[in-house]
Formats: sequence, C-alpha cells, structure tokens
Amino acid sequence: MTAVLETHGLGKRYRRRWALSDCTLEIPAGHVVGLVGPNGAGKSTLLNLAGGLLAPTAGTIEVCGGRPATGPAQLAKVGFVAQETPLYGGLSVADHLRLGARLNPRWDDAVARDRIRRLGLDPKQRAGRLSGGQRAQLALTLGLAKRPELLILDEPVAALDPLARREFLQDLMAAVAEHGLSVLLSSHLISDLERACDHLVVLVDSRLRLSGAIDTLLATHHLLTGPRRDPATLPADQEVVTASHTDRQSTLLVRTASPIHDPAWSVARLGLEDLVLAYLRGPADEPRRRKLEVLR
Repeated sequence: MTAVLETHGLGKRYRRRWALSDCTLEIPAGHVVGLVGPNGAGKSTLLNLAGGLLAPTAGTIEVCGGRPATGPAQLAKVGFVAQETPLYGGLSVADHLRLGARLNPRWDDAVARDRIRRLGLDPKQRAGRLSGGQRAQLALTLGLAKRPELLILDEPVAALDPLARREFLQDLMAAVAEHGLSVLLSSHLISDLERACDHLVVLVDSRLRLSGAIDTLLATHHLLTGPRRDPATLPADQEVVTASHTDRQSTLLVRTASPIHDPAWSVARLGLEDLVLAYLRGPADEPRRRKLEVLR
C-alpha cells in the first residue's frame, strides 16, 4: 500500500510544550482522511508539518515520497487550504487564477476556470468582497487547480453555514472522484467526516490515539453491557478503550477483531460520533489498559 503521508516518532515542541509528540502514522494514498481532536490536540501542527510550513523538532515525516517543502517539485505535490482561507483581498478572482498559474507548474487553468463558472463567481469581483462560502470555494479551486497529489484542508468549512458547508464538501468529493487525489481534512464536525471521509485519525493531548479505515474501526469496536466485571478478566485480545461501572453493571468499549462470544454481555455497535467521543474522553478508568496499536 502506497503511503501519501508517513511519520515516525514525529514531534514539534514550542519551548517546553510539545504540540505534537511521538506520532507514528501511515496514511494510504487515494483516500479522504478525517483528522479530528479537541483544540490544542496537535491537528494544525501535524498539517503544517505535512505542508512544510513547520520543521519537526523530533522524528521524521515524508509526504508523497519526499520531505515537505524541499524544493519546487515537492511543493507542487501538496495543496494547502487553511482555516482562514487566506486570499488577497485586493485581488480579483481572475487575478488569483493568474497568480496560481504563475506559481504552480502543474496548474490546470481549464479546471480553475470551469469551477469558477459553475460556482457563479464573477471573475472581476475582488476577493475581499466575497462571502465566506465564496472565499472557501475560491481557495478550494486554487488548491485543486494546482493538481496536487495531496490536498490538505485545515477546517476549511468551520465558518460556513450548513448549506455552504454541504456544497463545499460535495464539490470536494466530486473533485476527488474526478482527479483521484488524496485529501487530509481536519474538522470538528463529525457529520462532515461521515459525509466525506473513509479514513480517520484521532489526536488527543498532542498524541495519536486512533488511525484506520472507518469501516474497519467501526467493525472492530463493540460496546459491552452486562453484570459488573473487572476488565482485567476479559480475553487478552479485547482492548478496553473506556470502562464505566455501577454497583451491579459494567459498560465497556472494547476493540477486537474477534467475535464476542461471552453470553453475559449485551453487545452493541457504535456510530462514528460515539466512537470518536469515546477516544476524546480519554483512556479506560481501570488500572489495566492494553497498549493501543494503530490499525492499518
């Protein structure tokens, strides 16, 4: 499996604080990967490292087979749309397309102009006078017309209304299907991830907590409810993610590739939102917690 992004022990420190720590991750090419985590978890740091906007303090990172931002050829492989969708307010839509053509050797002017036409954007309109949704769409157009191998999106729809957000994601998915690029999308909105992504990466407290194909992750996590039990008595292949107890009942979220045969348990599957929230809340409350392994 070809990796579009691969890290080993990656870390970024600001003075005494680690914004990202000991991150070992492999993201396969050709997928839309959702990156999720609370504020300060390290999401933007990871994206900026991948885009070559930051240099790592520790470990290594490779993007599209090379180190980020090591030269024009490597820069051409990655498109980046930041949360604030930075554009030049005094330049028109057409000016941005001309600038993109000058700066990007793989620029696809036909793709850019066709998207602008379909979106109904006035080429003469200055970017500073566009709505938030229009600015996001223009920024996405610039990222797509660059024809990157990897498109990085750092919460690009955070400030958009629900309709504009859905239209943005629909356009993104159409572009992915048409051009076959890989996407790394950061978002706080699980509904966006469910709509657009087939892989998931969860960061918490600057560390990687979970990574894998969404279908596989959902199939290998089970919510067990039954008589109160010490999680340490579970089979060795059942990793306890979270545990809660009343006087008589235990509720455990376990991760395992094997079927749950114990008849004492009532077994339920989780949706993506419940799965993500379980990992955001933190580790199991029992002393014994098996080491989390990244699911490839």
